[in-house]
Amino acid sequence: MAAHRIFCTLIPPHILMPLATQADPALAYAARRTLERDAYERTHRDLTSLLGVPRVVRPAEAEADRPYRTVYDGQHGIGLPGAKMVSENSEDASGDAAVNRAYTGLGAAFDLFFDAYGRRSLDSDGLPLTATVHYDEGYCNAFWNGEQMVFGDGDGEFFLDLTKSIDAIGHELTHGVTQYTANLGYHGQAGALNESMSDVFGSLVKQYAFGQMATEADWLIGAGILSPRVNGVALRSLKAPGTAYDDEVLGKDPQPATMDGYVRTAYDNGGVHINSGIPNHAFYLFAAALGGHAWERAGQIWYDVLTGGELPEMADFGGFARLTAQAAIERYGHGEEIQALMKAWHDVGVSTEGGGGGGNSERRRGGFAGATPPPPPPQLHTSPGPDIGGDDDEW
Repeated sequence: MAAHRIFCTLIPPHILMPLATQADPALAYAARRTLERDAYERTHRDLTSLLGVPRVVRPAEAEADRPYRTVYDGQHGIGLPGAKMVSENSEDASGDAAVNRAYTGLGAAFDLFFDAYGRRSLDSDGLPLTATVHYDEGYCNAFWNGEQMVFGDGDGEFFLDLTKSIDAIGHELTHGVTQYTANLGYHGQAGALNESMSDVFGSLVKQYAFGQMATEADWLIGAGILSPRVNGVALRSLKAPGTAYDDEVLGKDPQPATMDGYVRTAYDNGGVHINSGIPNHAFYLFAAALGGHAWERAGQIWYDVLTGGELPEMADFGGFARLTAQAAIERYGHGEEIQALMKAWHDVGVSTEGGGGGGNSERRRGGFAGATPPPPPPQLHTSPGPDIGGDDDEW
């Protein structure tokens, strides 16, 4: 089945709408423009998905086990990709900080998936990684459009340059991994799982890049893109959903941490950016209980399910939880991993009882498979190319 080319934005409409309805037209302008542009891009993506678009292929000179990155300058227009600024064969860094951050973020995402899981880019076949910065005027978002990453500069009032968050870059690129693997839908619990996968691996991209233990990580998505005038630290928190921001203009972070707070709504494709807090928190609890590096045992189990071919496109939380339990036993046996995992799902109110993968529209019978030996660890990899990354403070 062909992969959905879903248009996925970092900042959800429930954050932008309060800005768009401000009485002060100067404050409302950028948010309204962003929502309008998002609506256009979403419709355009739906149309091209129906009509079919040529698959992006790896250039002959690109190696599948190394990133092939190109960053463009949108020059505040809406044409993509824009003016080429830096690529994998560039000898020098760009003088544009946003270009440099995007380039480094693309490499950090590639490194996590390759080093930890042996995945060769988003499609595991060396897919080129393309990004455009300085998109549109005052554009307050970043998105994966099925083919490339796009970053706005923010409005300077509430949102800053969207490349300032390495976890946000990882988040959007993970939508590409999902597109080429489980191909999760984008509505209801399946859509919330789609968003949660991006939050989980977006956080892991940052943790891997900075060499952080699970106890050291901030577990935030979008840290660094809120302006000083906003009372908040990020867009979402895996550690404490519902606490990322509480602002008089933006409102309060609506994410629930458990099923007790599950939000039933037709808004935002059934609340995909809201209810994702539940599987997000389950992953955090699991990773924190195991300790060490979260991308190893905890991340490996999530990756196994995402890429294992058993996760239905319209999976629900329970079906996903059962598959994580199966994956934990298959890879690690009946040790501390499965115990910590079952407790994490229990604590967020998601049942792991029942059959196999399951889904909103599909149920399969089956149980947990027996333990099998894990494959050898992948070879470590360091991204080549110009050193144009910043220090930790830049993120």
